[in-house]
Amino acid sequence: MNNSPANNCFGLRKLPPRYASVVMPLILSCFMTCIVSLISTLKSLGWTTDVLGVWPAAWAISWLIAFPALLLILPLARKLTSVFVRPTP
Repeated sequence: MNNSPANNCFGLRKLPPRYASVVMPLILSCFMTCIVSLISTLKSLGWTTDVLGVWPAAWAISWLIAFPALLLILPLARKLTSVFVRPTP
């Protein structure tokens, strides 16, 4: 087995390239919902100690909606992007 950095990450084998279309939206939805739910929670509650108790649930709910939505919307977003952006030569 090849233990090079190209094939391993944190001691685990990397996924094959065909999984990139799921892993990228997974990572994007985690970051996006983290930021948006924190801002929304802070706006609703203000900067209080309650934020740390409420925010994880808000994040989880928003992620459960955002991840499948990204999987559905990403192909459309790619097509719309190609309308406005020239392809690489």
